[in-house]
Amino acid sequence: MVLNGAVMGSVVAFLIALLVGGLAIYASASLVMDIQNYSHAVITALLGAIAWGLTAWIPLFGPVIALIVWIGVINWRYPGGWVDATIIGVVAWLAALVLLFVLNSVLGLGVGAFGVPGA
Repeated sequence: MVLNGAVMGSVVAFLIALLVGGLAIYASASLVMDIQNYSHAVITALLGAIAWGLTAWIPLFGPVIALIVWIGVINWRYPGGWVDATIIGVVAWLAALVLLFVLNSVLGLGVGAFGVPGA
């Protein structure tokens, strides 16, 4: 099956954004919990993005609920508790911002980070 250019571009953009989000979570979990497992971080980013997408649309409180659910995914996927998961989430968000700055401003790629809210 041959994909047209627009579909292929969307698939590539999704994969790059997922890998960037996974890298941010990997860097955060590595720093906060001393856990180095990139594939685990990418799956966490994917699950977190799905959880965010399923809850962020809720009127009035959606983004707050989505953030709590996203941290809950991190809490479920990594050892520790809610405090550790929150710290991993904050550090992942900061790491994603740095990664996106380098990729977009310095290298001019124009990508996002899938699985890290607001990045």
